Amino acid sequence: MTEIVALLQSIAPVISTTVLRQLSQAVYGMLISNGRITMLELSRWTEKGGSYRTIQRLYHTPMVWLQIQWMLFISLLRRTDREYIAAGDEVVLGKAGRATYGLGRFFSSLQNRAIPGLSFFVFSLLDVQERQSYPIQVVQMIKEPKQAKKKKKEKETQANKRPLGRPKGSKNKKKQAPILSAELLQIQPILQAFLAVLKGVLTVRYLVMDGHFGNYPSAWMVLQAGLQLISKFRSDAALYEPFSGKYSGHGPRSKYGDKVNVCKMKKKYLKADDVEAGIRTQIYQAALLNREFASPINVVVILKTNLSTKKQAHVILFSSDLELSYEKLYDYYTLRFQIEFNFRDAKQYWGLDDFMNVKQTAVANAANLSFFMVNFSSILLRQYRKNNPVFSILDLKSHYRGCRYVAETIKLLPRKPEGILLTEIFQQIARLGMVHPAFEPVSTA
Repeated sequence: MTEIVALLQSIAPVISTTVLRQLSQAVYGMLISNGRITMLELSRWTEKGGSYRTIQRLYHTPMVWLQIQWMLFISLLRRTDREYIAAGDEVVLGKAGRATYGLGRFFSSLQNRAIPGLSFFVFSLLDVQERQSYPIQVVQMIKEPKQAKKKKKEKETQANKRPLGRPKGSKNKKKQAPILSAELLQIQPILQAFLAVLKGVLTVRYLVMDGHFGNYPSAWMVLQAGLQLISKFRSDAALYEPFSGKYSGHGPRSKYGDKVNVCKMKKKYLKADDVEAGIRTQIYQAALLNREFASPINVVVILKTNLSTKKQAHVILFSSDLELSYEKLYDYYTLRFQIEFNFRDAKQYWGLDDFMNVKQTAVANAANLSFFMVNFSSILLRQYRKNNPVFSILDLKSHYRGCRYVAETIKLLPRKPEGILLTEIFQQIARLGMVHPAFEPVSTA
């Protein structure tokens, strides 16, 4: 408990002393609990001063989680010699009932269908060298009611309705700013707030997002925020080479050249060719055009061919930065998956799937506390992984649970053991439930 309080002092400037004390109790309970992370479960494992009412007050107290996560990151997680990029993605969790704030139907990639539940959008910082993701901002996504959405669509249709054909006297214009979807309109201020805390402290150039955001409106939104987008196209995306022929002398100048067949790309675009285990992997890079985008885009195509069956599969990655090399583009996009491990840990260990709160503030605090624990556990794991690289979150929770059992047992003894013996007892008991023990076995002979 002492080391938890000491580490939490890094966020003391942005929260009150009372909230800091309550948060330390909740963190301690989460590290010990092996069941569902609910307010009642946490109160069962906390020490004196961590009653159910204390935990309940914490969950219903408004907190500036963006500032809290940022302070924790720059104080205990940031390394000045590392390169960082940003990643954004949505996490969906199923919830029953009707009273929970923000409840709606959201598409779950795990179940491959829309499910009733809650949705949160997360922006993380990715350490390129360490291959680790640190969630910084977590905001709940709210769906518009169907009736309001329908009325809005009707108004947009009427506003955009005009006679067929080109208006008389009109001239060619540059591609206008796209109409952002309701989802992007919610994400845009979240991204701006995320970048605002980074300004002047940490320089980030790239934002990596999955294929759902592989379109022009998303790229435009990211460029307006001052970042370069890295994402993925659909496998059937229509890509064209820039027109390289001569001008005919009349009519508009041609912009689009030959359509690109990603399975039969020209050799001049080939950057890497490798064969391993009967699979040939070819990587192509080119500045290509797409009719949806206003300017050329940096496209990387990864084409895999089974040499025995001749079957092919491909992935089309792209970036708005034309100068980005194919190695970095590919590496940055694969690094995006680290944010999925954040989602897994938040659900499996820190209660993102378990909380039973229904009010707006309590729901926001429960979700943010789960992601706060993702970062906080990373800090605690560092000291154990110096000597044991495979030390896991399960080992960490077993360690704290064992220490709690010893602490309660010591209270029952008429006389406290000597310091050396006490240390051996703590080490032995803390190791009992570990998958990867952090300490060498202590001889009991």
